[in-house]
Amino acid sequence: MSEPQGVADTGDSAPAPGNSSVSLKRFYTDMLLIRRFEEKAGQLYGMGLIGGFCHLYIGQEAVVVGVQAAQKPGDQVITAYRDHGHMLACGMDPKYVMSELTGRSTGYSKGKGGSMHMFSVEKKFYGGHGIVGAQVPIGTGLAFANKYRGNGQVTVTYFGDGAANQGQVYEAFNMAELWKLPVVYVIENNQYAMGTSVERSSAETHFFKRGSSFNIPGEQVDGMDVEAVRAAALKALDWCRSGNGPIILEMKTYRYRGHSMSDPAKYRTREEVTAVREKRDPIEHLGQKLVAQKLATEDDLKAIDKEIRSVVNASAEFATESLEPDPAELYTDILA
Repeated sequence: MSEPQGVADTGDSAPAPGNSSVSLKRFYTDMLLIRRFEEKAGQLYGMGLIGGFCHLYIGQEAVVVGVQAAQKPGDQVITAYRDHGHMLACGMDPKYVMSELTGRSTGYSKGKGGSMHMFSVEKKFYGGHGIVGAQVPIGTGLAFANKYRGNGQVTVTYFGDGAANQGQVYEAFNMAELWKLPVVYVIENNQYAMGTSVERSSAETHFFKRGSSFNIPGEQVDGMDVEAVRAAALKALDWCRSGNGPIILEMKTYRYRGHSMSDPAKYRTREEVTAVREKRDPIEHLGQKLVAQKLATEDDLKAIDKEIRSVVNASAEFATESLEPDPAELYTDILA
């Protein structure tokens, strides 16, 4: 299936030298696409049109948009199950992503992968992964292939604060540093591993230090500021491309919704979530900056929102009107 360009196709062009007005508007548009897409996915889940697990990325949009804006064509991305935002940032088409979420034959994995398990080789997106931390050694393996081929490409491997406590992560760290593999480990620290706060589950809460015993450098970044994310990602990618081996970026971010759609999130107060929304929201913050610097008007932002809502509604309509997979599809793409 040919893949049309998505609204957020930031991965197919080299980043601008600085955060120009065009870049800032693009960041705003890309983050808002993810926000509105996830809100629609939440609605479809509530209507019973999305089954199984569904983990929303609402609140964390600045992380993937900022990192993707720093990448070059050919760089790969791999992540965990909270993956819809990463797909859209890589330029995957919202129609086919939503189709996969709703289990339709037009989806990226023909309706068999669902929310957690779809990919696009064309867009260099190597999947969301349902097993906590499983994508870290796989991403390290992709980086090994890049090193072996000498192609100058870097793998960006995303995982969360919960996965940071998994043993396989440290096995991957050891090999990555030993062989100087070109991999950026992006730890999306959204403060809660499923329902447990970082303070209760992690002896070392500064995740950028997690690679210190392997001599892997790390940096903590404001993951609610897309410009700060892009700046840190540019340096990290250059570090890897220069043959220095792996690096860790800890993105301090926050998810507004529960761990998954079935999570009532009673382990934190409503006041806590509201405070972050009002004071630290990445999209609102950038929108205010655009207006304050006269790079856009309030009407411009409303027009962007209207256009994105139209794209997202069209993706939902396309998905719900698409056919479900033929039962024979159960026997394709399997090992035995």
